[in-house]
Amino acid sequence: MPRNSRWQNGNRVELLVDGAEFFPAMLSAMESARESLLLEFYLVASGKLVDRVIAALSVCAARGVRVYLLLDHFGARDLKQHDRERLIQAGVRLLLYNPIAVNKWFANFSRDHRKLLVVDQRLAFIGGTGLVDSYRADLPDRPDTPWHEVMCRVEGPVVVDMARLFLKLWNRTSLDCLPLPSGPSRQNGALGEAQVRLLTSEGPRNQQIELSILRMAGRARQRIWICTAYFLPSFALRLALRRAARRGVDVRLLVSGPLTDHMWIYHASKRYYRRLLNAGVRIYEYQPRMLHAKVALIDDRVSVGSCNLDHWNLRWNLEANIEVREPHFSADVEQMLLTDFGQSQEITALEWAQRPWHRKIKELIWALISQWILRIR
Repeated sequence: MPRNSRWQNGNRVELLVDGAEFFPAMLSAMESARESLLLEFYLVASGKLVDRVIAALSVCAARGVRVYLLLDHFGARDLKQHDRERLIQAGVRLLLYNPIAVNKWFANFSRDHRKLLVVDQRLAFIGGTGLVDSYRADLPDRPDTPWHEVMCRVEGPVVVDMARLFLKLWNRTSLDCLPLPSGPSRQNGALGEAQVRLLTSEGPRNQQIELSILRMAGRARQRIWICTAYFLPSFALRLALRRAARRGVDVRLLVSGPLTDHMWIYHASKRYYRRLLNAGVRIYEYQPRMLHAKVALIDDRVSVGSCNLDHWNLRWNLEANIEVREPHFSADVEQMLLTDFGQSQEITALEWAQRPWHRKIKELIWALISQWILRIR
């Protein structure tokens, strides 16, 4: 078993819901750094939030903290050159993953979709956020903001696994190789009651996240509640959900409503509704805002991170989730999902069968297009 996928005992995990909670916590953690900061993000765009992040990283670098920032080249396309120069001039080591190039052909599709912040290898944040203003609540011209997202604040031995994950990719991408931590330090001793393990997805050959979800779904006895922003699930996952629902498990899917940044996925995903609904799966479309969270609560175990469990993520992207066993954390996730279900429109099998023909045509067209896109190799 890969080292990073082993269960680690003695961790403390806190659920942070929406940018109003997790950005202040993340910025405060950056400002507290004394030795190193490791940041890995996909979606990054110039704006007020990035200005605050640059200011925090610059202060850290000025007092001798080693700051390493790993961004996806495509995901950071809206990070202006001026801001990149500010980071470099401040002493931040900036690295872009898989720069887009014409001669790379389909290799350009491989993206780093992880969202990770590690402070002094003692404290980490992991989840699904980007460093963009879309998570702010003070944008009156954007009815879908702030995006609904979660991050986890993590302390304990598993933080070293997150640092190793970051450093391995950095060393693979950069000529400047950094030493890997050999194991938990004293400051990463037992800090809580949570059992946590870090799982990754790195293309078709490494599917730890989906395989774990499938195993949990196959053994589930009480519930399978999955929240995903982009619902294009694999056949194996759809089959597991239908089988679980038929044996009496409470299976619920929380998916994006009409406020989404990828309308084609919103329409294409509908092709999977009929068989799931007929098997007893309950489907909720989130209404208030753009849904961007990626969470699974299966019985009392939680999987949360960057992975949407859709075909594209699983085929092309680097992803990172944590799985958590801890009653209080599971209760917090349960309460968040119950609140989200209450703010969603439930789709019933009868309503779905009676939808108008023009919606069926639109869904069919986008489903065919999505199938064509997903055949790209």
